[in-house]
Amino acid sequence: MLESSTELAQRLKRITVYFREAMARTGFSIAGADHPITPIMLGDAALSQRFARKLLEYGVYAIGFFYPVVPHETARIRTQISAAHTTEQLDQAVEAFAKTGREMGVIS
Repeated sequence: MLESSTELAQRLKRITVYFREAMARTGFSIAGADHPITPIMLGDAALSQRFARKLLEYGVYAIGFFYPVVPHETARIRTQISAAHTTEQLDQAVEAFAKTGREMGVIS
């Protein structure tokens, strides 16, 4: 597919940047750069689990990763952007993250 068209790869790159920039504007710390796997850093294992459960209440399925999957004190919510995501879906996810982040005191 990639040999016949780069459209999906270009779209994925574009919406990854869109999501990462939107999440950064909300005040979250984001690890890595320019990759569709976008870790939202929280630092605390228990918080990452509570955060993921709350996101699900808002219709966003995301997984909290913590030690031993990642180093101590680097717990995070792992998100992965797909070329199939729409900007509307990404906006909904950003809003769910922002709402949850404010409720849990992670962002102001």
